[in-house]
Amino acid sequence: MRILKKLASLTALAGAITLTSITGAAMADDAPKFMPNQSTTAVLITDPQNDFMAETGAAWGLVGKNVTRLGTNDNIARLMRRAKDTDLVVVVSPHSYFDHDDHWHERGPIQSLMNQIDMFKVNGPTSYDGFEGSGADFYEPLKAMINDGETIITSPHKVYGPESNDLVLQLRKRGIQTVILGGFAANLCTDSHMRELMEQGFNVIVIKDAVGAPGEDAYDAAMLNAGMIANAVWSTDEAVAFLK
Repeated sequence: MRILKKLASLTALAGAITLTSITGAAMADDAPKFMPNQSTTAVLITDPQNDFMAETGAAWGLVGKNVTRLGTNDNIARLMRRAKDTDLVVVVSPHSYFDHDDHWHERGPIQSLMNQIDMFKVNGPTSYDGFEGSGADFYEPLKAMINDGETIITSPHKVYGPESNDLVLQLRKRGIQTVILGGFAANLCTDSHMRELMEQGFNVIVIKDAVGAPGEDAYDAAMLNAGMIANAVWSTDEAVAFLK
């Protein structure tokens, strides 16, 4: 029995060491070694909306400190502006809830909180009365770029990932193979978009300082996953340098 217990302990230790080695290498290797074809690359921003990005937003109390430390809002603006300057496809995947979404039978904890505080609430889908300046509206410093007639604004996703909207369709119809990804929240919608796009056969590059999360633990968890799953994890500076 003692021998079996020792073997079990050694096996668990070996597994932990292996996982630590793998994740440590993934997180340490932030240099942009993966170099996609720029002509088939798009910039995607999840939820660039007031409820996350504005200090008056419903979720600012959750993400504000992380966003401020990272300079997320400015970095998203820099990334989008550089993409526009280099004629890259820019896509926004927003989060919106309509009145009929209030009648879901079951919700997860974050979904319940968002419903309680009317986060991303929109008078839709046939009318967007009251949208301007609301929590669901796009962050003011980004609106000119988002509403320029060139940016693809997908239909809203409803939980975390893009399975419920037309993002994948829009990317495939443009011949996009690689997505440079930023937005909110790093460990929720951004992470879910990363995972689904990888499953759909796209390359994904996560921009580590163009995301925001509800606290440092959530941010660290998101970056750990990105380092293990995405094709690369870049900084905004690295992404801007790539886009020429």
